[in-house]
Amino acid sequence: MTNGWKLFLLPLLALAVVAGFSPAPAKAKTYLAYGGGPVGGTFNYFANAMAIYISKNVPDVECSSEGSGGSGANLKRLNSHQVDYGIVYMGDAFLGRKGKLPQDTNNYTNVRAISFLYGAPGQLVVKAKSGITSTKQLEGKRVGVGNAGSGAATACERFFTHLGIWDKVDKQFLGYSAAASAFNDGKLDAFWVFAGYPTAAIIEAATRDDVRLINIGDDAEQSGFYDEYPFYTPVTIPAKTYTGQTEAVKSFQDSAYWCANKDVDPEIVYESVKTIYSEKGLAHMVAAKKTAKSMSIEDGLKGNAIPVHPGAVKFWEEHGHSIPDDLK
Repeated sequence: MTNGWKLFLLPLLALAVVAGFSPAPAKAKTYLAYGGGPVGGTFNYFANAMAIYISKNVPDVECSSEGSGGSGANLKRLNSHQVDYGIVYMGDAFLGRKGKLPQDTNNYTNVRAISFLYGAPGQLVVKAKSGITSTKQLEGKRVGVGNAGSGAATACERFFTHLGIWDKVDKQFLGYSAAASAFNDGKLDAFWVFAGYPTAAIIEAATRDDVRLINIGDDAEQSGFYDEYPFYTPVTIPAKTYTGQTEAVKSFQDSAYWCANKDVDPEIVYESVKTIYSEKGLAHMVAAKKTAKSMSIEDGLKGNAIPVHPGAVKFWEEHGHSIPDDLK
C-alpha cells in the first residue's frame, strides 16, 4: 500500500472507531473438565479421546480430561461441579441419585446422562471339573469378589445379596490378576470379574486350568434382579471368547455412561454429542480404544435409568429416540 493510500484511509478508520464500528471482540472460550479414571484404565482412554476431539471440533470449547478414582469419584465430582463431564457406571448414577450407594446416603441429583459408552458384564469363573453350574452352588465356597470398594466387588455384593448367598460364601477381596493366580493355585473355588470381555485375568486362568463361565443371566432374570436394578441389562458372552468355552453364556452388564453436570450449557452438550457421534468422531473413538465399537446412534441410551441432559435430549430425539418424560 502506498503512503498516499495510507494517509487517505487512516482518517476513515479513525472515524469508523468513533462511530462505533470497532471490531467485535473474540468470543470467550468455555473450559470444561472431563473426569476419567485411573491411569491406564478404560475410563481414562475414553475421557482423553473425547476431550481431545471435542476441543478440536466444537468451536470456542476447550475440554481437558482429568484422572480420578473412577465411577464413584466422578459421580461425586460431577454432582459438586468439580468437573463438567465424567464417566460413571449407570448403577452408581441410579443408586446415588436415590441415596442408596453402599455406606453413602447422599443424594447425587445434579448428574445427567449423555450417552452409553460400553458395557461391563459380570463373569463368574469356576473350574470345569468342579461340577458347579449355578451361582447358588457357591454357598460355602471360596470366591474372589474383586478389590474391596471396587465397582466389581459392589456389583458382586449386589447380585449375591439378591440371591441370598452373599453372607454364605467365603469372600476374598482380590483384584482380577491376584484372584486368577489364587484360583489356579487351588486357593479359590471361583472368582468374579466385572469388565469387558475377553478379560486378561480369565485368559490367564484358562491357560492353566479348564474353566467354565457360570450362566448368571438366567439367575438374574428368574430372580427379579432386573426389576430391582433396572440399570442392568442382559448380555451374552459369545462362544469361544475364552479357551475351552464352547457355548455362549448369558450374563448381565452395567453400562459405562458419559455424564454431565446438569448446569452445563445445553448447546455445548448438544454440539459435543453431535461431534462425538459423527462418523469421524466414532472412528476417532475406536482408534483410541476398540471398546468404543459399542458406541452407536442406535444404542445411544442403552441401559439408561437417570434423567438425560437437555442438550443430549435434543440430539437423541433428532435421531429417533423416544425419551420418557420422567427422564428429561
